[in-house]
Amino acid sequence: MNLNKFLIAFAMVAFVGLSAQAQGLKIPKMDMASQVLGILNDTKGLDLSSDQQSKLEVNNKSFVDDLMKINGSSASDDDKKASFLNLKNSRTKFLTDLLGSDLFKKYSGKILQSINPLKPKLGLAALAF
Repeated sequence: MNLNKFLIAFAMVAFVGLSAQAQGLKIPKMDMASQVLGILNDTKGLDLSSDQQSKLEVNNKSFVDDLMKINGSSASDDDKKASFLNLKNSRTKFLTDLLGSDLFKKYSGKILQSINPLKPKLGLAALAF
């Protein structure tokens, strides 16, 4: 009789444990490209014109696409580093031309602060920032 009670109690505890585990919080994960693009498109406090904002968003999209393409390529680490640095240089020129040096510094500082937590996940791609 005691064995039956023990088995029933064990089965109930196991069932409750499995039920609780199955109901865990499920948070949708954003892919890395979406996270980076969201950070780059956040221009609050910069007072950009609508023309600057639209040009920046178009460039951000192509920049992130290129970044992920290079990162996912089978090129050597040295080739990837060179590609990321070239991408950074061309983007810096574009941003300086679009925003001017003062606004570029402000935007870059904001981006670097926001992108820092993602740098370990970005790996070599972090060189582009």
